[in-house]
Amino acid sequence: MKHLKLTLALAASLVTGAANAEISDNVVRIGVLNDISGIFQDTNGMGSVEAARMAAEDFNGGAKGIKVEIVYADHQNKADVGNAIARKWLDIEGVDAIVDVPNSAVGLSINALLRDSRMTFLASSTASSDLTGKACSPNTIQWVNDAWATGNTTAAAMMSRGGKEWYFLTVDYALGKGIEAEAQKYIEGHGGKVLGSSKHPLGTSDFASFLLQAQSSKAQVIGLANAGGDTINAVKQAAEFGLQQSGQKLVAFLLFINDIHGMGIKVAQGLQLMEAFYWDMNDDTRAFAKRFAARAGMNGKMPSGNQAGVYASTLAYLNAVAATGSDNAKNVVPEMKKFKGKDKLFGDTTIRQDGRVVHPMYLFEVKKPEESKYPYDYYKLVSTIPADQAFRPLAEGGCELVK
Repeated sequence: MKHLKLTLALAASLVTGAANAEISDNVVRIGVLNDISGIFQDTNGMGSVEAARMAAEDFNGGAKGIKVEIVYADHQNKADVGNAIARKWLDIEGVDAIVDVPNSAVGLSINALLRDSRMTFLASSTASSDLTGKACSPNTIQWVNDAWATGNTTAAAMMSRGGKEWYFLTVDYALGKGIEAEAQKYIEGHGGKVLGSSKHPLGTSDFASFLLQAQSSKAQVIGLANAGGDTINAVKQAAEFGLQQSGQKLVAFLLFINDIHGMGIKVAQGLQLMEAFYWDMNDDTRAFAKRFAARAGMNGKMPSGNQAGVYASTLAYLNAVAATGSDNAKNVVPEMKKFKGKDKLFGDTTIRQDGRVVHPMYLFEVKKPEESKYPYDYYKLVSTIPADQAFRPLAEGGCELVK
């Protein structure tokens, strides 16, 4: 009888294993969830959808005839809206992975929902460091930036150039608060001072009062702990106030090439910013960018770091699906974490056990108008932060997945 029970248990285990190692519905569905109509529409939006489609096309079935579908939706920068979309994709529409998700509040909500489900979360635009810390999930892989990286590496780079005294303009939700907290911890831990901080709502159009406070603080560096349209508006109005001309340095923690294009290089000149990707870095990034710019609806626009992250994470996910024969996160995510090598868009890359994708980061300065030789030729490289220094050390994140 014991032998029979053991045999039945083994058979059941094999059946379960076979079921888990299959592609559900015979198609891999990837849902691009982002802001299509709001302040992140240029850095993400339909450009992220095209980047995911490019990854599916380049995957080309993984030499196994695997079918891939790309779907998309607008979370409107609302956690409840994003959560409802993700639940519908999970319970009804057979979506296997969610990618992109700018806005940390939305991303953290999706992360909690998908934990221990069969879906994979490719958080290529969610910047909260909690995704690889106290909220880490076996279903989540985080690409591009996070609050620890942007806060610490940007602060370190600016302090090494003499920026010891800071004032923050911070968007009043998880993203901004996380970046400011990480940067402040670094600044004060390395002999610097934070002279003040102004919090503003998401989607602020008038930064006059905040900028006046920053200007009157006499801080050497004004740190913009926000993103998208908020950063653009702040930089434009800072130029009107003549902040940089008066000797204060303006640094953006989370800004992209599309934002520079939107505000114009004349306004943005001299701005310091940290990026994980720049389209004009090397032959591989230029080749990808030119293909992206030629896509229908892109009208010659170069990809942001977030859009490059959608491409890289989608392709990495699909390659893991091909390797495992499964679109279940329990099989795919561990396979993704085996990767260590060179990513064409992000350089030397490792995917750690906490789900953090580690790659170099770069401090850029926006060129003067006369230094720009062709469209989107906006950045000059100031310094490179190696992959092993750019992100929070694995042992310090407090993620329970780390053995």
